[in-house]
Amino acid sequence: MAEKIAVFPGSFDPFTLGHHSVVTRALPLFDKVVVAIGKNTTKNAFFTIDERIELIESVYRNEPKIEVAAYDGLTIDFCRKIGAAFMLRGIRTVSDFEYECAISQMNQLMQPGVETVFLLTTPELTPVNSTIVRDILNYGGDVSQFVPRGMNIAEVLDKRKKQK
Repeated sequence: MAEKIAVFPGSFDPFTLGHHSVVTRALPLFDKVVVAIGKNTTKNAFFTIDERIELIESVYRNEPKIEVAAYDGLTIDFCRKIGAAFMLRGIRTVSDFEYECAISQMNQLMQPGVETVFLLTTPELTPVNSTIVRDILNYGGDVSQFVPRGMNIAEVLDKRKKQK
């Protein structure tokens, strides 16, 4: 029987409690979940790809079913490359669903063997999103209540300052 691999794609700038909830709830469904950081050149990132990988890996250090990877290009091509038969997506709002539904249907046309699995955000995490968390970070605010425990953003930012 083939290993059930799911790709959870996103920019994860930064990885939030909402992302963490989706990954944690998906673990019983799959043999492996790959948190896949897409390289989006149109977005002005707060964290580098390497910093995001480090932050997410710190959260899942003791979870062997989770891998973190970065990729270029189409997510569906990345799924094909690593042998993933599932794409995992979190849905917070109706507009998220409409957007993700269209992408899922296009992916089905391009690669029929990859199914999209949608998990609804838990109600208390609906307002948490990377854009707002990034804005708080930009103004020096404390985001600890919006990111997973064990994800030491302050440590990464201190390391960044020392490298300058």
